[in-house]
Amino acid sequence: MKRIRCISVELKMDEIEKIIIKFLNQEANHSELEKLEDLLKTDKGIRVFNSFVKTQYISTLSMTEFDVNKAKASIKDRLKKDRRLTRMNRYRRMAVAASVMFILGLAFYLINKNGNLDGSVIVNHPQTIVAGTDKAILTLGNGDEVALEKGRKFQIGEVSSNGEELVYAEKKRSNDVEKEQSFNYLTIPRGGQFFIKLSDGTEVWLNSETKLKYPVTFAEGLTRKVELIYGEVYFKVSSSTQHKGAGFHVLTKSQEIDVLGTEFNIRAYNNDEVMATTLVEGKIRIKKGEVSETLKPNQQAKISKQSDQIDIQEIDVSQEISWVNGLFAFNEKPLEEILTVLSRWYDTEVVFENAKQKKFVFTGILERTQSVEDILKLIEATSEGQIKFEINDKTISIK
Repeated sequence: MKRIRCISVELKMDEIEKIIIKFLNQEANHSELEKLEDLLKTDKGIRVFNSFVKTQYISTLSMTEFDVNKAKASIKDRLKKDRRLTRMNRYRRMAVAASVMFILGLAFYLINKNGNLDGSVIVNHPQTIVAGTDKAILTLGNGDEVALEKGRKFQIGEVSSNGEELVYAEKKRSNDVEKEQSFNYLTIPRGGQFFIKLSDGTEVWLNSETKLKYPVTFAEGLTRKVELIYGEVYFKVSSSTQHKGAGFHVLTKSQEIDVLGTEFNIRAYNNDEVMATTLVEGKIRIKKGEVSETLKPNQQAKISKQSDQIDIQEIDVSQEISWVNGLFAFNEKPLEEILTVLSRWYDTEVVFENAKQKKFVFTGILERTQSVEDILKLIEATSEGQIKFEINDKTISIK
């Protein structure tokens, strides 16, 4: 059913300002974000937005009028995609916020007709860095490897791919007991991502630089087990009631997770000193050594490689799993952590010329489809001259 939406330019000025402030503080609700989108559909609304942001938030930066048409088209496109989402519709508000944040990003730096910036990122070899896309390497039980990517279809037996996802057909009911399971591996390179639907109906999103081991079919009635070799994954596990009570376990190098029908995220890269498991829905039990803890929704467990201690804290899960929705969400994150994330998605190397630069803090919600140059320009502009970037081939240097 089509909703009736009010036109923001009819709002009183104090209400418009309150909505802009709430948006900038990431506190605006869905209705307020829609009003802000409507505001930016009119010349008057754009002038109000520009004037308020320039005066109240970026007075220290040089800013003139910018091309809002491109930004409005981006919002419209993002909202269309957002309304088609079925898997992660609980986080639609965040996707809408990212679209409006794109406009705010444009307001933070001056773009001239050639797309160059005053004091902007230096690019010595343009167009060598591109955003990540759907791609993976599937390793079959016999050791054969298959490249999966957009535009390339693949099918063998009960396994098929359209180039954007990999689907294992659900196993038919049988009284036969399999003596030996056959395992597949899915490896996501830097600059890649992929989605799998396992034979039990469990859905798995895999982030860049990730490797997952899983059975082609699960033994009926026995605990379902998969192994995260390294990387980051988001699981939406099918209920044990659909599989004769069979539980679901996720193994990593240093922990085991007992899943009780739930949605959660695991980040366990090889170079990370701390492994993070975030619960979105349901309940999971985490075990390391002799220590075990049970997570509730909106909680994150962190485990250090050097300790068996499990630290649990309340967090905003929407930011932790933003990558599943095609977003980067950085909330007071240090530059070192931000560039580690960006380097995996854009397949780049990062060099800091000064260790102090690693601690520079940035907050923002950005789309993963944006060019790395645009993201670096935004970070650079908000640093008040503290940070300068230079790109040589596929290396980002921080000066």
